[in-house]
Amino acid sequence: MNPNMTIGKLAKAADVAIDTVRYYERQGLLPQPQRTTSGYRLYAEDSLRRLRFIRRAKALGFQLNDIASLLRLTDNDGASASVRALTLQHLDVVNRKIEDLLSVRDALQTLAARCDGEGCIHHCPIIDALNNESGMPA
Repeated sequence: MNPNMTIGKLAKAADVAIDTVRYYERQGLLPQPQRTTSGYRLYAEDSLRRLRFIRRAKALGFQLNDIASLLRLTDNDGASASVRALTLQHLDVVNRKIEDLLSVRDALQTLAARCDGEGCIHHCPIIDALNNESGMPA
């Protein structure tokens, strides 16, 4: 493919910052681009596809090391089973985070229900619970 995009055009087309493109290059997620004789980076369409892949994977919450693994699998015609396994691992992490957030929500609802919003802060059940570990809802 003929490289014809500058870093600015690539970043704009992928809706990321120029510094993000440079960072992904340093991390090895994007290949080093060709350079003009004056040193400007020139990118091909495959760099744009790769950058968009990274963005979509990040939007799903994949960490950069997992994204690097997915890219390696893609680059080396890896097994779909490996991609699925990595995705299922990530799904487990997401499910644990959801469970944690649901616990936090329940605790906050319990604390909010204990407080009628009246009176002095020195008698606020929420502040009391935050000051006393045994007063925190489970």
